[in-house]
Amino acid sequence: MKTTVGKPRIPATGRLARTAAATVALCVLGGVGTAYAYWTATGLGGGSSTNGTMQDVTVSALVPGDTLQTTLVPGGTADVLVRATNPNPHAVTIHGFAANGAAVADASHAGCTTTGVSFTPPAAPLNPPITIPANTSILVTLQGAASMGTTSMSACQGAQFAIPVTLEVRK
Repeated sequence: MKTTVGKPRIPATGRLARTAAATVALCVLGGVGTAYAYWTATGLGGGSSTNGTMQDVTVSALVPGDTLQTTLVPGGTADVLVRATNPNPHAVTIHGFAANGAAVADASHAGCTTTGVSFTPPAAPLNPPITIPANTSILVTLQGAASMGTTSMSACQGAQFAIPVTLEVRK
């Protein structure tokens, strides 16, 4: 056997070409197979989550320190003040208001049986939105939301009216 020192052995050209072609083919087929598997794979599974229960946001009548800025007169309108309390550990946004019964005059105006007072809520969703921070109470002024018809009794003069409203809040 004859050995040549210093010269590397060069494989036959045909074998090198076949090896290179096989390597390229495997890479291409492997890539296509992976892409095909990626785009056609499906799976099934399940998941779960828990959600805390949102507590009711309450609406209350005026509290000490809340003062009315407008006066209601027959044929006119006035602002409605709403105190909303959010007992939740997260902020909520007031989506809208709605009437929830007839307006009633305060106890010192018992003769005011025909109040003629109505409530016109602002359009929902409120614009701009009103957010009540977590564990907070805010005072909301609904401008011109109360109106008094001309059929109101004279006994209603000077009365303060309770107007039942509900509000819709969203997290």
